[in-house]
Amino acid sequence: MARAPRNTPLVPGVSTLSRSAAYKKKALFKRKKPVHKATVATKATTKSVKVTGPKNGGTRQVDVVKAPRYYAADDVAQPKKTRKTPRPATIRSSITPGTVLILLAGRFRGKRVVFLKSLSSGLLLVTGPRKINGVPLRRVNQAYVIATSTKLDISKVKIPAHLDDAYFKPTKEQKQKATEAALLGEAPKKEVSTTRVKDQKDVDALLLPIIKKSPLFKQYLNASFSLTKGQYPHAIKV
Repeated sequence: MARAPRNTPLVPGVSTLSRSAAYKKKALFKRKKPVHKATVATKATTKSVKVTGPKNGGTRQVDVVKAPRYYAADDVAQPKKTRKTPRPATIRSSITPGTVLILLAGRFRGKRVVFLKSLSSGLLLVTGPRKINGVPLRRVNQAYVIATSTKLDISKVKIPAHLDDAYFKPTKEQKQKATEAALLGEAPKKEVSTTRVKDQKDVDALLLPIIKKSPLFKQYLNASFSLTKGQYPHAIKV
């Protein structure tokens, strides 16, 4: 006599029991699946070393990794192992060369700047220009900027190649003994290097003629961004 199936079809393509219910009815969870252990090649912990002399036996087994002669008195912190692989940072699609950005943090927060290019570290190279709103060549993180819909056409502008991450790396200065003037707050201010001043003037000279072509664009860059009463950030189109 033929045995009726456990999971009879209600209509073509639809069964009485679900997949999990049929799994439970058949008791498939009790069946043991064969597990094949992967063969791992064991590395040799000792090696054979030739020993000279008539009474030394010719060879000797020596540990491949020698044990340290001295041990630390305290526990030595081990570096944490990570499986993260460094990947190059991706710039948001709304940030393209010439886009006007609004800085949200730092000394120049609220200022509008022009995005020039992205650096290898993932930071953005921006400038005010300095002659318009006082923002010099700076590196900023894209997490602390708002990309506006306003864009400056700098496709024909060639940004100097030496303006990279190494250019902005601070130089280490030798510590000097504290003087009376330094303790009283009368220390002289740090002077900006002549190369920085020259590079800033060169970049400003490239951008200013393009900015002057658009009416009120200079005033737009010079105005600081702020919210007034009744304005909501999510409802603003910048």
